[in-house]
Amino acid sequence: MSRIFARSWIYLGHDSQIADPGCFFATQIGREPVLVIRQTDGSIRALLNRCAHKGMQLCPDGATGKKRLLHCGYHGWTYHLDGRVRTVPVEQGYEGTCVSRGSAGLSAIGAIAHYRGFIFGRLQAEGPDLLSWLGPMRSSLDNFVDRAPEDRVVVAGGVLRYLHHANWKFFAENTLDALHPMVVHQSAVAQARKAQAQRTEQGLDVPFELQAVVPFGAPYSFFNDMGQRGAPFGHGDLGNRSSIHSGYESQQEYFQTLSSARGEEQARQILSISRNNSVLYPSIMFKAPVSLVRVIKPLAVDRTLIETWHFRLCGAPDDLFHRTVQYSTIVNSSAGAVGPDDHVAYQRLQRGLQGQLNDWVLLARYPGQETADEEGALSTQGTSDFVYRNQFAAWSEYMQQDAS
Repeated sequence: MSRIFARSWIYLGHDSQIADPGCFFATQIGREPVLVIRQTDGSIRALLNRCAHKGMQLCPDGATGKKRLLHCGYHGWTYHLDGRVRTVPVEQGYEGTCVSRGSAGLSAIGAIAHYRGFIFGRLQAEGPDLLSWLGPMRSSLDNFVDRAPEDRVVVAGGVLRYLHHANWKFFAENTLDALHPMVVHQSAVAQARKAQAQRTEQGLDVPFELQAVVPFGAPYSFFNDMGQRGAPFGHGDLGNRSSIHSGYESQQEYFQTLSSARGEEQARQILSISRNNSVLYPSIMFKAPVSLVRVIKPLAVDRTLIETWHFRLCGAPDDLFHRTVQYSTIVNSSAGAVGPDDHVAYQRLQRGLQGQLNDWVLLARYPGQETADEEGALSTQGTSDFVYRNQFAAWSEYMQQDAS
């Protein structure tokens, strides 16, 4: 919490969640509760969600809405949207102390920045700027937004929250793990294949839910060929020109809409990039092909809250957003066909690694076979352990910063 989540850029949310002045949402960076608020001049501020009086949260975790003022429900202190104190009830008695309507009020976090609508914050002021931190991963975020005919995405459809009884690093690793799907998800894949075969025999269309599940059972060669890449600060992608999303039934109306906006050649180029999962270490995984973001919020050494946020591509047909929700329901939901498999794996990993007689896990697959790509990332086979070595190299660097 103090060496990684307090020092790195952490994903806070999307600017479509705070479209108008006074709009806010409550989130967290590590242990710190944070309010992200659209100011009257259109700018965005991130303030500690903690009354300057007794420290009570002004808004509960996950709250959203629109306010003219910020109000503490404990003793009635109020604040302007920029955090300045507006009202101190019964000021008499505070004479000669630090308390007044001119007090500093709510503290701002160290840094806030945004890229193409995605908002990031950092508790510490010192550190790399956001663009430097994103590095080669900018192209993955670009692809997420470039898929929208109107060059903008917005949060829609609510948030899916899923509590995992395991350490946050298991999720960060697993999203780039290409050796587990055909093992962990084999029962879901078997049923999906059976249903797909039955519908095909009957001359029926194969619904998207089945299209989404069946690729999890692809052979090792498929996952190996899709490739992976790692970037500075522990970031990484699984897949590039192929992934579990690249075989979905095409949506001709969407392609025509995107072609009208971007030109057919550019539309084909945008859609040819099919990155399975992209991780901005340590707090966010996103899927450009199905327009969703998953946020990592560690709560304890063995508890992690995962939030899935769904995005609408502005200007795209409604069917595309319906596909996003369908994918999330069948794959990410705690009641879906895929997510619970991973949840069990995380719990068993947590339990297995509580043992003390063996300190090691193996991250040895395909050593030293990475090559630099044109964006400055290191690319290699999809089933390599490089992306985990890359994450733990970043982990080690963050954790040793206090040593000097």
